[in-house]
Amino acid sequence: MLDLTVAMLKLFFAFMLFLTQDLPASITSPKTGEELRGQVQIAGNMTVPNFSSAELSFAYATPEGGASNSADTWFVIQTFPQPAVDSALTVWDTTALTDGDYNLRLRIFLIDGTFQDLIVSDLKIRNDVPLPTEVVLTETPLPQFSLATSMPALTKPPVTAAVVYPSPTPLPINPASVTTSSIYFTFGRGALIVLVLFIFFSLILRLRKNT
Repeated sequence: MLDLTVAMLKLFFAFMLFLTQDLPASITSPKTGEELRGQVQIAGNMTVPNFSSAELSFAYATPEGGASNSADTWFVIQTFPQPAVDSALTVWDTTALTDGDYNLRLRIFLIDGTFQDLIVSDLKIRNDVPLPTEVVLTETPLPQFSLATSMPALTKPPVTAAVVYPSPTPLPINPASVTTSSIYFTFGRGALIVLVLFIFFSLILRLRKNT
């Protein structure tokens, strides 16, 4: 029974290898130069003849844009005991990494002890950089003018009441005032008294002369 199960598995993998023999090993996502944030899904194909196992890892990009050949500069993301066929391989959590440029490597180990490397370079992790905001331009409607718009009615200024001043009240006649008639009367009376006195003194003088 065990031999039958092993035979069926071998037949299944052989059939899958036959179906995908035209699909080369590759990393289909992400692409070189892509900007990454948060949880990144990695997809690809690792079905090759004589597949033994595979390993997905990342490394810091060198200033020249590549990765060091030293094995200790690569950090393993996940290992694969079975080949994956054009599917999502794993999810890469980039939030624990410092922003910068990285390389992604899929190393496929073969049964004969050799390996095949697939590298996606210049991946830009930018978790601390805010996403660019899209500027939406809105049109401001122009004011609508109409010839039928009525002009505001002219209002007359309020009529103010005329100020009426009181007529002057005539002052009472001053009893001490001298009128023209009183002057003539006084002058005539004084002249009459002088004339009477003159006649009186003339008579007295005449009587003295006679005596």
